[in-house]
Order: sequence, then structure tokens, then C-alpha cells
Amino acid sequence: MTATAATIRPLPVIPHSSAMPSLATLDMSEARWFEDGQHWELFRRLRREVPVHYCPESLFGPFWSLSRFDDVMAVDTDHKRFSSQPSITLVNAHPDPARRNTMFIAMDQPKHTEQRKAVNNIMAPMNLAAMEKLIRQRVIKIIEDLPVGETFDWVDRVSVELTTQMLATLFDFPFEDRRLLTYWSDVATTIPPGRHDDEAWAKRDAILLECLSYFKRLWAERENGPPAFDLVTMLAQNGATKDMPPREFLGNIILLIVGGNDTTRNTISGGLHFHSQNPGEYEKLRQNPALIPNMVAEIIRYQTPLAYMARRALVDVEMHGKTMKAGDKVAMWYISANRDETKFQDPDRFWIDRPNARQHISFGFGIHRCMGNRLAELQLRILWEELLKRYPRIEVVGPPVRVSSSFVHGISELPVRLG
Repeated sequence: MTATAATIRPLPVIPHSSAMPSLATLDMSEARWFEDGQHWELFRRLRREVPVHYCPESLFGPFWSLSRFDDVMAVDTDHKRFSSQPSITLVNAHPDPARRNTMFIAMDQPKHTEQRKAVNNIMAPMNLAAMEKLIRQRVIKIIEDLPVGETFDWVDRVSVELTTQMLATLFDFPFEDRRLLTYWSDVATTIPPGRHDDEAWAKRDAILLECLSYFKRLWAERENGPPAFDLVTMLAQNGATKDMPPREFLGNIILLIVGGNDTTRNTISGGLHFHSQNPGEYEKLRQNPALIPNMVAEIIRYQTPLAYMARRALVDVEMHGKTMKAGDKVAMWYISANRDETKFQDPDRFWIDRPNARQHISFGFGIHRCMGNRLAELQLRILWEELLKRYPRIEVVGPPVRVSSSFVHGISELPVRLG
């Protein structure tokens, strides 16, 4: 099966509104705040006035919001009092375990570490070093094929293409079908506005089962084959993962697809947009390309491609005079923590030589820290190294189209012209 217009169907449209609420009734899980860009002011107010904020009612039920850097870090590294099960988003897990897509990032110890180890070595430093030549070859091919003097969508031609090619390599996925990986990632992270029995949820689940069916074929081909260095073979042949039930296999595949797609893809798009808004920083970069590694960290901080991760309190925990009860959902807002005035000087400034740019929390911390963080940084570094050699002028000619989500902080379209 090839990724054609017939197989890749449009995602559902989410209703939009721009009314600004009071903090007493604020629901930060509403995608509209992020689509409108109003989330920055809302998080500033939360950090200043209500750093531990309770939302009594939302599409996903009540939950707490943590907006300050130190508080997010404290919970993210405290897996004994805060659980990742059954979900690392605010979306309620399906009440029927047989229909619940479980994944190791949404597991507690010891199963989390056992399953993570099955695939973690693919990101070992020596393996990343071996990938660098391939990534550079692909980057050069992608950017040298871009039209000069014509407007095109940077997201589609660069951000999606580079990350999707990398995903296809990591999974040893049929290259001609690689755009299915992006499609499944978008479906998995698009939250319909209804409950589990809503038609939109059923359609979403049906598409993800198509993903499962495809990967089951790859699994069957590799489970008894020779050892190989791809994620499907590693899962199929490791003792901790080879007997996973179908929904657990699907959950882990989705996790690896989203993890390999959204962080890099949206940071590539965001980085170009930030430079267009800050031409002085781009000129600084052109004059001193040695700033690229630090700039990459600053782009990741400034974009924060995944806005939050969620936990469940295992015991009553008091913070800033508020008590999060055992069983309560807690959203750790990485996107707010990365703009915390007490952690980052002038945090709303895009500053490519920021002294502490690498102290961002975009990849999380603790046992669930993103295992693909170095690969994301590697792809971004190589891309900017090669762009600077070829295109002294990259013009963003229109506003970005933002992803309608409170979880994925992304850009779906960015019109660009090369000069």
C-alpha cells in the first residue's frame, strides 16, 4: 500500500472560539488558547498568581496545572508519588483495557524501564554518530531540491520530509509509504472534541488500527528473522516486548512515531519562524555559525513542541498551599516552565546565544526523559549547518498555521521563499 490521497484522510476539524476566561474557570486543555497564541499571557498569569491551578471541569474532567519550572521539575522527577499510568495526556484512558493503547512512557516501574531498554540502544552515541552521514546526505538533497524564488510550504517540503525519512530508517519502514508515519502521528495526537463513544473517536481508533495492521505485517516478517537494528525488530525479538498484546504493541509504535516526528518536525518549523521574527539573531548566526548547537537548544526551549505531560497523584501532595489528592490528574506545562521568569532571563526573547538555553525542560526529566532528544538535536544542527552554506536569505512570507492542540505545540503550514 502506498501513501496516496485515498489512504490519507483529512483530520477532523475542531470547533474554535476566542473568548478569554477568568483564571477561576480557566481550562488550559482547550486547544483554542494555543491556536490563538493567548496561552502565553494565560501562563504568565498562572505563574504569577496561581502556580498550582485547579480546573474543576474540562472535556477530560478536573485536573491540576503546574506552570513554574521548579514545580514541573519536582513532579517530573518524582515517579514514586506521581504515576504515568494510564496516560501521559489529560485524555481519559479507555474504560475497556482491551481497547486501551498502552505504551511504555505511560507505565510505571519496573515495566517501563524493561520495555524502554528494548529500543533505547538505537539512540546510543555511537549509533547516532553512524547516522550523521546519512542525515547530512538527506538534508542536502532536501534543501537543494527546494525552489528558489517561489513560495512553498516549509513544513511539507522540509520539516515533514526530513523527519519522515528518519522515521522510515529507524523502523526500516517501506520508504514509499513513509508519509503514512506522519499521518498516523497526526491522527494519534489530534484529540476529537467528544467522549470515547463519539463518532470522531471511533474514526480515530479505526485509523490507528490500520497502523497496527501495517506494523503487524512488519512484525511477522521480522520476529523470527536475523537480529537487525530497527525498532520493529528490536521490539519483536526482545524478551520484554516480544509477547506484547496488540494494543500494547500499537501504543508503543505510536509512542515511537510521535516521539520521532513531533519534536523535530515542529522545532524545524518553529526555528525558521523565530528567525524571521528576529532578523538580528539570524544575522548573528550567519556571522558566527559556531552558535548553531546553542541556537538549537534555544529553538527547542522557545518552541516547546510538546506543551505538557500528565501524571496521576498516587498520594496527597501539598504544593504552594494547595493539595493535589491521590488520583488527581496533574498537567506539567513544559511550555510555561520554559518561559519561567525565575529560570530564564527575559524568557520571551529568542536569544540564540542564551547562556542557559540547554536547561530547558522540553524533553522532560527523570525516568521518562525523551530518549530521542540527541537525535532531534543532531537533525536540527545538520539542517542549519547546511542551510547557512546555501541560503543567506530565507523569507517567511505569511503567518504560520498552528496546530489546533493543547498537547502538540506545532505548525502545520509555513509559507517561505528562498532568495
